[in-house]
Amino acid sequence: MKKDDINSIKTLLSTPQAVVVIPHKNPDGDAIGSTLGLFHYLKSYGHQVTVIAPNDYPDFLKWMPEESTILKYETQKEKSDQFINEANIIFTLDFNDLSRIGDMQDIVAESTATKVMIDHHQQPGDYADYMYSDVSMSSTAEMVYHFIDMLDDNDKITTEIATCLYVGIMTDTGSFRFPSTTSTTHEVVSDLISKGAKNSEIHNNIYDTNSYSRLQLLGRALSNLKVIPEYRTAYITLSQEELNTFNFKKGDTEGFVNYGLSLEGIIFAAIFIESQQEKIIKISLRSKGEFSVNELSRAHFNGGGHTNAAGGRSELNMKQTIDKFISILPLYTEDLKQ
Repeated sequence: MKKDDINSIKTLLSTPQAVVVIPHKNPDGDAIGSTLGLFHYLKSYGHQVTVIAPNDYPDFLKWMPEESTILKYETQKEKSDQFINEANIIFTLDFNDLSRIGDMQDIVAESTATKVMIDHHQQPGDYADYMYSDVSMSSTAEMVYHFIDMLDDNDKITTEIATCLYVGIMTDTGSFRFPSTTSTTHEVVSDLISKGAKNSEIHNNIYDTNSYSRLQLLGRALSNLKVIPEYRTAYITLSQEELNTFNFKKGDTEGFVNYGLSLEGIIFAAIFIESQQEKIIKISLRSKGEFSVNELSRAHFNGGGHTNAAGGRSELNMKQTIDKFISILPLYTEDLKQ
């Protein structure tokens, strides 16, 4: 981020402000971790801060400090609209296009508040007055850490801030195993632990609490796993009927796509999940090496993300979506066979 922008933001934050912090729709660990981390930091300076998520998120994120204060736009629209309309500053975290916040898009776009984007996804939009965009970063939570550091406030990172940012970094790096995990990421995590983040306890809260129905759903997902060896590709399908059978709750399929990617010889994995409520097939894509699922998703599935992790959607039914997916693989033969 440019030094002039940092100085301007410092001036902006030098007196108490009405601030709204917004993550993307269907927020994940990085979205909630980064927004709550920033929330705690801004609160320490006396700002009136409200986190507004477009909709609900998995239960395994609901133990985090002050998580209960987050408004969900989907069910608290009137109250949320009031905070957005009264905001002097709006921080948007872990997304770079207002289309990623669903029904909140119009009111945020129309707001006269100063907008600050902090995000690590590719091809950012231009809606923000101040933009901190870095696709090389492991996570938005790591960027919030650096943002606080750029404001010369590293010493203001409390146990609560450290805990929230650790969650974001840990989840978006796949527990520090994805290529975006750098030596700097480890230095940041080390500092967060020294400031009070209990790494083992956080890991247990996120990953080690499973319901019986979720494990059954995982079993069904693995039984649906298909491999296309000639394209070094694997994919999983889950229908709405299967989700209902195993009492699906938001977040239950988190990480399922990585099982396909863990297969020997596979460099591209996908999971297709039917949502009758939204009338779409939700798609998560993962890859190894230089094969860009971001580019594939943008080109074919109305999505995007990172080189090795992206999401998308299809308005076709499941069979048609899978047929389309298989039909486009020959377009990437050279990349997939390298």
